[in-house]
Amino acid sequence: MEPIVHLEQNDKNGFFQITIDGTEQGRMTFVYAGPDKIIIDHTEVRPGNEGKGLGKKMVTAAVEMARANGLKILPLCPFAKAVFDKTPEFNDVRV
Repeated sequence: MEPIVHLEQNDKNGFFQITIDGTEQGRMTFVYAGPDKIIIDHTEVRPGNEGKGLGKKMVTAAVEMARANGLKILPLCPFAKAVFDKTPEFNDVRV
């Protein structure tokens, strides 16, 4: 089956979870830094899923969420930073 990205959040922080067949395969966490910025602080995929693009799908979901809500993203997580560095079309939401 196709990976599904799901967002869970409250007013302080949240995470993007990616599942395949209902089983969590990865998670990317973030914290709010004021009303208009989030900081991606950690991205992780389950062993065996490296290189399958699951992490990038979560970063892309964060970018889409930021665009829809007028937010900026500070990618402190080394993985998320690398995705931003390789994807210039994400620069509109990057701090």
